[in-house]
Amino acid sequence: MISFAALAGSAAIGLGFVLSPGPNMIYLVSRTVTQGRRAGLISLAGVAAGFLVYLVAATAGLTTVFRLVPPLYTAIKLAGAAYLLWLAWQAVRPGGGTVFAPRELPPDPPRRLFTMGLVTNLLNPKIAVVYVSLLPQLIDPDRGHVPLQSLALGLAQIAVALTVNGLIVLGAGGVARFLAERPGWQRAQRYLMGSVLGGLALHVGLDRSRAALA
Repeated sequence: MISFAALAGSAAIGLGFVLSPGPNMIYLVSRTVTQGRRAGLISLAGVAAGFLVYLVAATAGLTTVFRLVPPLYTAIKLAGAAYLLWLAWQAVRPGGGTVFAPRELPPDPPRRLFTMGLVTNLLNPKIAVVYVSLLPQLIDPDRGHVPLQSLALGLAQIAVALTVNGLIVLGAGGVARFLAERPGWQRAQRYLMGSVLGGLALHVGLDRSRAALA
């Protein structure tokens, strides 16, 4: 049986990562502002499917693969760190934009919205770090049923992520209008986003830990 502390830790990790701007947030806000809440929620369903793919892979022993092939894990971490740094630069560079004032996206049908949400999440380096390196550290082999522990931890993280992302989708339009009318707040949001992404990139890139073995 998994401990309450482990579940709380998983929820805290999920909350910390979902509140830091990244590919999922940028795509969901872009789609919502451009095409409406319904499109944002369909995209969120695709993001949810991406979480489930990671969860199934983690439960099936994804971390074991990275322990057996350390260079693969290192390559994924460095690629993820580089991508996060690129996102940070896009936020703080001269003429950069806020996540709540994203570029225009062409209207897409529901199937494509779902697919893009799925792909965006699967390629999100933050989520890979969560499932490959962080959540497995909360598993206690002495409690038995390691796959069930992994499943419970992942579901706690997913519940938090989908709740917060859902609120972001529902409020994206209002926040976008608020920032558009207040350039000072918009600049502050850009630099906050860039700082968070840059700090996360450095943490991921400099972390010397290996994938935890679930």
